[in-house]
Amino acid sequence: MSFDVLAMLSLGRVNSFAIAPNTSWIAVAVARNDTDRAIFVSSLWRVSLDGKPAEALTRGVHSDRTPAFGDDGTLFFLSDRKRTPKEEDPKTQVWALLPNGGEPMPITDEPLGVSSFRVGGDRLVAIADVLPGVDHAAQRARAKELADQGPSALHYKSTAVRHWDHWIGLAAPHVIVYDTRGGGRRDLTPKADVEHRGDLEWDLSADGTTIAVVERRPGTDRCADSAVRVIDTKTASSKLLGAVANTMLDHVRISPSGRSIACVHQTRSREAHGKSALVVIDSATGSARTMLASWDRWPMPQAFADENTLLVTAEEEGTTQVHSVDLEADRHTRLTTGGTYVSVACRKDLILGIRNDVLTPPEVCRIPTKPGASVELLTQLAGFSKEFSEWATVSQMRVTSKDGTSVHSYVVAPKGVKRPPVLIWIHGGPVGAFGDLWHWRWNPLVMVACGYAIVLPNPRGSTGYGQAHVEGIWRNKWGAGCYEDIMAVADALEKRDDLDGTRMVAMGGSFGGYMTNWIGGQTTRFSALVTHASIFHMEVFAGSTDYPGWFQLENDASPRTNVEALNRYSPHRFVTNWRTPTLIIHGEKDYRVPIGEALVLYDALCEQNVNAELLVFPDENHWIQKPRNIQRWYEAIGEFLDRHVLVHARA
Repeated sequence: MSFDVLAMLSLGRVNSFAIAPNTSWIAVAVARNDTDRAIFVSSLWRVSLDGKPAEALTRGVHSDRTPAFGDDGTLFFLSDRKRTPKEEDPKTQVWALLPNGGEPMPITDEPLGVSSFRVGGDRLVAIADVLPGVDHAAQRARAKELADQGPSALHYKSTAVRHWDHWIGLAAPHVIVYDTRGGGRRDLTPKADVEHRGDLEWDLSADGTTIAVVERRPGTDRCADSAVRVIDTKTASSKLLGAVANTMLDHVRISPSGRSIACVHQTRSREAHGKSALVVIDSATGSARTMLASWDRWPMPQAFADENTLLVTAEEEGTTQVHSVDLEADRHTRLTTGGTYVSVACRKDLILGIRNDVLTPPEVCRIPTKPGASVELLTQLAGFSKEFSEWATVSQMRVTSKDGTSVHSYVVAPKGVKRPPVLIWIHGGPVGAFGDLWHWRWNPLVMVACGYAIVLPNPRGSTGYGQAHVEGIWRNKWGAGCYEDIMAVADALEKRDDLDGTRMVAMGGSFGGYMTNWIGGQTTRFSALVTHASIFHMEVFAGSTDYPGWFQLENDASPRTNVEALNRYSPHRFVTNWRTPTLIIHGEKDYRVPIGEALVLYDALCEQNVNAELLVFPDENHWIQKPRNIQRWYEAIGEFLDRHVLVHARA
């Protein structure tokens, strides 16, 4: 059975779940391609833990997602369905399915919609955008007036002004509390402005009395500092914990009683990226304890099993595993092996998570409470057939870089294909990793089915290999050790008898695109290059990206302070050396890496008569997200490589 981009797009995407109070079943959100293949639409499924077939709880043209249970068994979820038949512009709200069945009923009525919510005890807390200085009753009308008639001007007095794919607007996220039937609405942060913008992390205690929410403020280094705001849902009183200059607290999880808050702590500087450490804060006193300080990994809080037991995930050598942390003893126990685990949750003695690997899309599984036991698959909602991946093999390799650094890679190759050409996929970040995980955007199986071997290296900057490996890209080293690491991987691949090292491609997105551009000016060893959402001119990028302060801190230079140092590893300086056929891909709504980078690169290559092609998606951002655009993305890459790689071996 063949696997191509259409087969991938036909799969269900399991993205979240919730455990019923009686632990007999779970509600699972699954996104699927709509009938026109234009968008992904999410629906909810009931999965019994006794092995009965899954049942659809919701269906239709609307998108139902992020399920959560109330104590009485009511199932809450976000949906963009209409509250009334005549509603012209429905906003995402919290809806509910009562335990005794019936049709979903709306719970919230936020004029600008709800972005996330939690349920605890008799309270429901939502994050919703609110226009400043406008009464709640007039919010909807004022928002429509601004959209239809303006003014459209946005006025800024501090950075940031953009985030991923949108300008930071007038409306700001507020923390709103309701009772679980939608009554008693109260804004707990009526004066909020910049504090909760961006990718907000927050949590609610099981009894619904305490909120822990990340609060951001501009730092002295023009990056955001963040601390934890603890809010009492009854009195609206609050206090800020952990506010320290040049420090970020994030990914908060609150204990069942609300007495403890687990979070990730990072102190940044020009000298070092800094370790993402696990910290537990006493919500009453603000005192903090750093946990597992000697463990050279980045534990990510997922859920409290009880007041003294915290479940975390941690990247380890290209995998992400679940650990149980005994907070009193300050020790951790790994519960899983192999693959990648995300979205871990627990209720009573039941621990569940979403598992995936290179050959298997995400599904919900039962995680053992003690090491050594097997992980049990609970869902098969993706519709993935094992035949889709039985013709692919996954292996690992290690090479030694120029300075002795060990570089780990995964290799995904087609079975039965003699010496296939090689695609080296370079991950973004640069602080990030490829590994034993299913990737919807960069799915190796799609290209393996086209006859290529996909190599997923984790050079310096990659997470899961210790802090020193991450720090290898800090302070303007982008084109140094990381490049040498990738070249060491390429050297090893050329020597393998099972792969065709004379037909090799470098390909990457974001930082991976930068590295592909750097490669273009440094070597002609590759048959083709594919660069997506890539950085080309670092001096220009430093002021046009949505978070210039972070980029300039990362490289210890700005266009004003030390432009020579900033441009040391800028690909534009070496573009006259570029000879390799190149496909440049970009989304016009990308504000992380603005499209000007692609246009300048394309113009420079055309000027030099390099065989270059430009593929632009006017309606996409840093990622390509719409089904038909995803299809075209893979097809365009395949067509380009067919012309430049499959037919001819490099001389």
